[in-house]
Amino acid sequence: MTSQRIDEFALPVGRILLGFYFVLPGFAKFANWQMHIELMLHHNVPFTAPLLLLAGIANLLLGCMLLINRNVRLAAYGCAVYIIVININLHDFWNFSGIEGAHETQNFVKNLGILAGCLMLAGFTSNQENT
Repeated sequence: MTSQRIDEFALPVGRILLGFYFVLPGFAKFANWQMHIELMLHHNVPFTAPLLLLAGIANLLLGCMLLINRNVRLAAYGCAVYIIVININLHDFWNFSGIEGAHETQNFVKNLGILAGCLMLAGFTSNQENT
């Protein structure tokens, strides 16, 4: 397989993987509602039920947009904003110590990588594609 042929698959495979990264947790938010409410309360997030509903819908909508290859640039930027909000509110490692602080730091940094992927996808998706 030539490198050009591999390159042709990189962008769609990355887009699909990012789509699943958002869709699967979207379903989990609804399937394990109370667990997610408790997690949000543990991090002192206000308005837990409405924000969890909004987060679940955002996960599903943005992830599905990526999976079906529609409005990819908009979806990728939406995912980037979503990650920033989640990182600040749920992976607030600066408020924790010990193993919990280390776990939140790991999630925060992991999400920076996902954020980078979303920004790269948005940047590599042309204005004319997928509108």
